Amino acid sequence: MSDFNEQNVGARWYVAHTYSGYENKVKMNLEKIIENRGLGHLIFDIRIPTETIVESDGGTEKEVESKIFPSYVLIKMIMSDESWHVVRNIRGVTGFVGPGSKPVPLTDEEAQAIINETKTTHSTLKVGDMVDIVEGVFADYSGRLDEISPDGNEVTVIVSTVGRDMPIKLDMKQIRKKAED
Repeated sequence: MSDFNEQNVGARWYVAHTYSGYENKVKMNLEKIIENRGLGHLIFDIRIPTETIVESDGGTEKEVESKIFPSYVLIKMIMSDESWHVVRNIRGVTGFVGPGSKPVPLTDEEAQAIINETKTTHSTLKVGDMVDIVEGVFADYSGRLDEISPDGNEVTVIVSTVGRDMPIKLDMKQIRKKAED
Protein backbone atom coordinates (compact mmCIF):
# COMPACT_ATOMS: atom_id res chain seq x y z
CA MET A 1 0.00 0.00 0.00
CA SER A 2 1.16 3.54 0.53
CA ASP A 3 0.37 6.74 -1.25
CA PHE A 4 -2.48 5.59 -3.55
CA ASN A 5 -4.64 8.49 -2.45
CA GLU A 6 -2.07 11.13 -3.51
CA GLN A 7 -1.40 9.74 -6.98
CA ASN A 8 -4.99 8.88 -7.82
CA VAL A 9 -5.96 9.56 -11.43
CA GLY A 10 -9.58 8.34 -11.38
CA ALA A 11 -11.14 5.02 -12.28
CA ARG A 12 -8.83 2.69 -14.20
CA TRP A 13 -8.79 -1.00 -15.05
CA TYR A 14 -6.54 -3.12 -12.85
CA VAL A 15 -5.80 -6.83 -13.07
CA ALA A 16 -6.06 -9.05 -10.00
CA HIS A 17 -4.41 -12.47 -10.00
CA THR A 18 -6.46 -15.32 -8.50
CA TYR A 19 -6.04 -18.96 -7.70
CA SER A 20 -6.89 -21.14 -10.67
CA GLY A 21 -10.64 -21.68 -10.91
CA TYR A 22 -11.46 -18.92 -8.39
CA GLU A 23 -12.28 -16.18 -10.92
CA ASN A 24 -16.08 -16.43 -10.57
CA LYS A 25 -15.91 -16.76 -6.76
CA VAL A 26 -13.68 -13.69 -6.51
CA LYS A 27 -16.09 -11.72 -8.71
CA MET A 28 -19.16 -12.78 -6.68
CA ASN A 29 -17.49 -12.10 -3.32
CA LEU A 30 -16.21 -8.71 -4.44
CA GLU A 31 -19.68 -7.73 -5.73
CA LYS A 32 -21.21 -8.70 -2.34
CA ILE A 33 -18.62 -6.67 -0.42
CA ILE A 34 -19.14 -3.63 -2.68
CA GLU A 35 -22.89 -3.82 -2.04
CA ASN A 36 -22.63 -4.50 1.72
CA ARG A 37 -20.00 -1.84 2.45
CA GLY A 38 -21.31 0.74 -0.03
CA LEU A 39 -18.11 0.84 -2.08
CA GLY A 40 -19.77 1.56 -5.43
CA HIS A 41 -18.01 4.93 -5.51
CA LEU A 42 -14.59 3.15 -5.55
CA ILE A 43 -15.11 -0.11 -7.45
CA PHE A 44 -17.26 0.19 -10.57
CA ASP A 45 -16.99 -2.96 -12.67
CA ILE A 46 -15.57 -6.50 -12.46
CA ARG A 47 -14.97 -8.61 -15.55
CA ILE A 48 -13.65 -12.06 -16.30
CA PRO A 49 -12.43 -11.92 -19.91
CA THR A 50 -14.07 -14.71 -21.90
CA GLU A 51 -14.58 -15.70 -25.49
CA THR A 52 -17.39 -17.75 -26.96
CA ILE A 53 -16.07 -20.63 -29.02
CA VAL A 54 -18.42 -22.36 -31.43
CA GLU A 55 -17.32 -25.98 -31.66
CA SER A 56 -18.49 -27.66 -34.83
CA ASP A 57 -18.18 -31.17 -36.21
CA GLY A 58 -19.66 -29.98 -39.47
CA GLY A 59 -23.36 -30.47 -38.86
CA THR A 60 -23.83 -29.73 -35.17
CA GLU A 61 -22.57 -26.65 -33.39
CA LYS A 62 -22.16 -26.07 -29.67
CA GLU A 63 -21.23 -22.78 -27.98
CA VAL A 64 -18.68 -23.00 -25.19
CA GLU A 65 -17.52 -20.07 -23.07
CA SER A 66 -13.79 -20.09 -22.41
CA LYS A 67 -11.68 -17.82 -20.20
CA ILE A 68 -9.16 -15.85 -22.25
CA PHE A 69 -6.87 -15.26 -19.26
CA PRO A 70 -7.44 -17.98 -16.64
CA SER A 71 -6.60 -16.86 -13.08
CA TYR A 72 -7.10 -13.15 -13.83
CA VAL A 73 -9.97 -10.77 -13.06
CA LEU A 74 -10.26 -7.22 -14.40
CA ILE A 75 -11.50 -4.59 -11.96
CA LYS A 76 -12.41 -0.99 -12.84
CA MET A 77 -11.74 0.98 -9.71
CA ILE A 78 -10.31 4.10 -8.18
CA MET A 79 -7.13 2.90 -6.53
CA SER A 80 -7.08 3.94 -2.90
CA ASP A 81 -5.86 2.35 0.30
CA GLU A 82 -9.42 1.19 1.01
CA SER A 83 -10.14 -0.28 -2.44
CA TRP A 84 -6.69 -1.93 -2.60
CA HIS A 85 -7.25 -3.51 0.81
CA VAL A 86 -10.74 -4.78 -0.08
CA VAL A 87 -9.65 -6.45 -3.33
CA ARG A 88 -6.36 -7.76 -1.98
CA ASN A 89 -8.11 -9.48 0.95
CA ILE A 90 -10.79 -11.31 -1.04
CA ARG A 91 -10.38 -15.04 -0.62
CA GLY A 92 -8.71 -16.41 -3.75
CA VAL A 93 -6.89 -13.20 -4.76
CA THR A 94 -3.11 -13.55 -4.70
CA GLY A 95 -2.37 -9.95 -5.63
CA PHE A 96 -2.48 -7.30 -8.32
CA VAL A 97 -0.47 -7.36 -11.51
CA GLY A 98 2.44 -4.97 -11.08
CA PRO A 99 5.80 -4.79 -9.36
CA GLY A 100 5.69 -5.58 -5.66
CA SER A 101 2.50 -4.31 -4.08
CA LYS A 102 2.08 -1.43 -6.57
CA PRO A 103 -0.70 -2.25 -9.03
CA VAL A 104 -0.20 -1.03 -12.60
CA PRO A 105 -3.37 0.02 -14.45
CA LEU A 106 -4.10 -1.12 -18.00
CA THR A 107 -4.15 1.52 -20.71
CA ASP A 108 -7.61 2.24 -22.15
CA GLU A 109 -6.61 0.47 -25.38
CA GLU A 110 -5.44 -2.66 -23.53
CA ALA A 111 -8.62 -2.76 -21.45
CA GLN A 112 -10.91 -2.43 -24.48
CA ALA A 113 -9.01 -5.11 -26.40
CA ILE A 114 -9.36 -7.54 -23.49
CA ILE A 115 -12.94 -6.71 -22.51
CA ASN A 116 -14.51 -6.95 -25.96
CA GLU A 117 -15.87 -10.46 -25.99
CA THR A 118 -14.97 -12.46 -29.07
CA LYS A 119 -16.62 -15.35 -30.85
CA THR A 120 -14.57 -17.85 -32.78
CA THR A 121 -15.46 -21.03 -34.60
CA HIS A 122 -13.47 -24.13 -33.83
CA SER A 123 -14.13 -27.30 -35.77
CA THR A 124 -13.48 -30.72 -34.30
CA LEU A 125 -12.91 -31.95 -37.86
CA LYS A 126 -9.38 -32.25 -39.18
CA VAL A 127 -7.76 -32.98 -42.53
CA GLY A 128 -7.93 -36.69 -43.28
CA ASP A 129 -11.25 -37.30 -41.47
CA MET A 130 -13.95 -39.21 -43.32
CA VAL A 131 -17.09 -37.09 -43.73
CA ASP A 132 -20.63 -37.36 -45.05
CA ILE A 133 -22.00 -34.59 -47.25
CA VAL A 134 -25.44 -33.69 -45.88
CA GLU A 135 -26.53 -30.78 -48.13
CA GLY A 136 -26.25 -29.67 -51.73
CA VAL A 137 -25.77 -31.49 -55.05
CA PHE A 138 -23.49 -34.11 -53.49
CA ALA A 139 -25.73 -34.87 -50.50
CA ASP A 140 -25.46 -38.53 -49.42
CA TYR A 141 -21.90 -38.85 -50.76
CA SER A 142 -18.97 -39.59 -48.46
CA GLY A 143 -15.38 -38.54 -48.79
CA ARG A 144 -12.11 -37.60 -47.15
CA LEU A 145 -11.62 -34.07 -45.79
CA ASP A 146 -8.68 -32.69 -47.78
CA GLU A 147 -8.50 -29.01 -46.84
CA ILE A 148 -10.02 -26.52 -44.38
CA SER A 149 -9.95 -22.79 -45.15
CA PRO A 150 -8.06 -20.56 -42.67
CA ASP A 151 -11.33 -19.08 -41.38
CA GLY A 152 -12.80 -22.58 -40.95
CA ASN A 153 -15.90 -21.85 -43.06
CA GLU A 154 -15.04 -23.71 -46.28
CA VAL A 155 -13.67 -27.19 -46.87
CA THR A 156 -12.50 -29.35 -49.76
CA VAL A 157 -13.67 -32.95 -49.70
CA ILE A 158 -12.27 -35.66 -52.01
CA VAL A 159 -15.17 -37.78 -53.26
CA SER A 160 -14.68 -40.97 -55.30
CA THR A 161 -17.24 -41.22 -58.06
CA VAL A 162 -17.15 -43.28 -61.28
CA GLY A 163 -13.68 -44.53 -60.30
CA ARG A 164 -12.17 -41.03 -60.03
CA ASP A 165 -11.26 -38.85 -57.06
CA MET A 166 -12.94 -35.48 -57.35
CA PRO A 167 -12.26 -32.46 -55.09
CA ILE A 168 -15.44 -30.64 -54.06
CA LYS A 169 -15.50 -27.22 -52.35
CA LEU A 170 -18.22 -27.04 -49.71
CA ASP A 171 -19.37 -24.92 -46.82
CA MET A 172 -18.46 -26.39 -43.41
CA LYS A 173 -22.19 -26.64 -42.61
CA GLN A 174 -22.69 -29.02 -45.54
CA ILE A 175 -20.62 -31.83 -44.03
CA ARG A 176 -20.72 -33.98 -40.94
CA LYS A 177 -18.12 -36.32 -39.49
CA LYS A 178 -18.77 -39.86 -40.69
CA ALA A 179 -20.33 -41.99 -38.01
CA GLU A 180 -18.10 -44.79 -36.71
CA ASP A 181 -19.28 -48.15 -38.02
